[in-house]
Amino acid sequence: MRAPSSPRVTWPVMYHHWSKMTFIHWRYPVALVQSLVPDFLTVERHDGDAWIGLTPFLMEGVRAPCTPALPYLSRFPETNLRTYVRDARGRSGIWFLSLDAGHLPAVLGGRAGYGLPYFWSDMSVHGDGPFTRYRCRRRWPGPRGSRCDAETKMGTPLTASERDELSHFLTARYRLFTLRANRLAAAEVEHPPWPLHHARLIRLDQDLLQSAGLPAPDRPPVVHASPGVPVRVGIWTW
Repeated sequence: MRAPSSPRVTWPVMYHHWSKMTFIHWRYPVALVQSLVPDFLTVERHDGDAWIGLTPFLMEGVRAPCTPALPYLSRFPETNLRTYVRDARGRSGIWFLSLDAGHLPAVLGGRAGYGLPYFWSDMSVHGDGPFTRYRCRRRWPGPRGSRCDAETKMGTPLTASERDELSHFLTARYRLFTLRANRLAAAEVEHPPWPLHHARLIRLDQDLLQSAGLPAPDRPPVVHASPGVPVRVGIWTW
């Protein structure tokens, strides 16, 4: 079953541009991943397994409606650790196990305003042609030093026949869930289909998965990359 197509967000509360995105995914046992998400949600599976995604990227053009994108506030690296779930109404979306951002105001806003597990980290994203290098060292809250250093090489775009059910399942996600006042809330995000490329993971040194309660991966990941998409974020609903 394919994930849904992008909704139309009529009244966005935030505008973003997600750039230099790499999707790194591993299979995990469903029961293990289910233990890390709220009882309100059911982990989705593909080919019988749950999937965990590590997604480093560059956040750009961050702004609220009717405001300009300010240079210091609107551009910073981010690395998300996520899985895919459905709620009791059958709506598909993302559950974040952690979000690391290189900008403290974004972390404070994400925690206070969205109830998301943001961490303030020392981060960088550097691109050199098809190569992208990501660096992340966690600062706050919790134990310092959790890391994610990666280097990737973007390849050719996926052809229509290569955009299979798995690539769609792992990347075509237009809703995120959180808990607010112990109630499940959801926000929709609108963006064009990802321009997906083949990608090669040259190097990865990370312990964000372990910090989230997962064992270290024991098999090679599925990797995709994208130059990015513009995004409109909707309001939280219950």
